[in-house]
This record gives sequence, C-alpha cells and structure tokens, in this order.
Amino acid sequence: MFASRLPVAERYADWLAEAGVVRGLIGPREVPRLWERHLLNCAVVADAIPQGASVADVGSGAGLPGVVLAVRRPDLRVTLIEPLLRRTTFLQEVVDDLALDQVEVVRGRAEELHGTRRFDVVTSRAVAPLERLLAWCLPLCAPAGAVLAMKGASASEELAGLPWPRADEAATVLTLGADQIVVPTTAVRVDAARARELGWVPSRSSRRPRPRSTQRKGRRPH
Repeated sequence: MFASRLPVAERYADWLAEAGVVRGLIGPREVPRLWERHLLNCAVVADAIPQGASVADVGSGAGLPGVVLAVRRPDLRVTLIEPLLRRTTFLQEVVDDLALDQVEVVRGRAEELHGTRRFDVVTSRAVAPLERLLAWCLPLCAPAGAVLAMKGASASEELAGLPWPRADEAATVLTLGADQIVVPTTAVRVDAARARELGWVPSRSSRRPRPRSTQRKGRRPH
C-alpha cells in the first residue's frame, strides 16, 4: 500500500511503538496491532482525497490519520491540528525525523482557526460525536471542500441522529479499503457546500472565538 514510501511508514511505526507508548499517546496493547488497526486503517483514507489537496487533521493526537496520509501521499499538504503541547511536540519531532516537508503542526483547537484557514479536506479519527465534530470541521472546509470523519460501526446511526435536515443530500457513509485490508475503514464524507446550503453550519461556529495563545510550527505553512 505504501509502495516506495514503506520505509518511511515503518519509521513512523517505530515512533508510535516506542516514544508514542512512553509518552502515553499509544497504549502498549496497541503495539502488536499497529499496522492492522492504525496505520493501514488510516492509509486507505487517502483513496478518498483528491490529488494535491490541502488537508487538515483535527485532533491529530499521535498523527492518525494525518501523518499516515502525508507518508502515503507526498502530494498532499497536511496540517496537524492538536491542542495539547505534549502531542504537538511529539508530532513535530516525527515530522522533522521523517522529513515530511509538506506537513505543518499547529497547536490549537479547530474552532480557533475558523475564519482564518480553509482546507480542501478536513479529517478526524475518534475525536467526538459527529454533530459536535461537524460544528468544528465544516467551517474549516473550502467552498468545494469536504469533511472525512473516520467512524466505526456507529457511522450510519450517528448520521441518522443529526439534528439537521436532509442528511442524505450532504453526507455519505464510505467503506474504504475493502479489497486491501481485512477490516475496511468506515468514514462519513460530508460535502461542505451542500451542508452550508442546508444550514448545517451552526451560527456559533461562524463567529470568531476569543484569541488564545497558540503555537504554530512547520516547515511549509500554506
């Protein structure tokens, strides 16, 4: 799946299995299943992202899926958004070590970037329930952008439970990697333009939040 980028993916796996565990970003029980449950699970999300897209990974944590997407797809410009200092420190060390020049690490919350940054695709994995997640992510989408939220078996249920109208017109449940990995990845894709037309973006999300101190790092801001 990673082709010539496999050595870089293996190096990232080492980071997760060693420093990631020591710093509490990955549970020790996850190490034996890093590839199946985490790396490959995230890698197939790249198949749903257009060539050369700008990507924001909200609540990036240890870099899943953002770092994996950057490793598999060097054409993508990836911004890792994470509020906790110990995690952004880890992410920056990984980005530097793997020479991911197209990746930027931003310390902060997604809503703090509302009105200042826009991306073609906004990703997330195990961050929050879908309704709350979309309130954070949709304002970050470019006019023709989309949210790609990695979800498990609850994806359809969460989508059906949204308080906004006509969910089937803006959102689709995707099954990714069915012919590549043992357990396919489930993601909810939300078309930002249609979601805005339907009034899915809560008015509170369009207001610029009070500024707070943020730490931005990266080799190639965009």
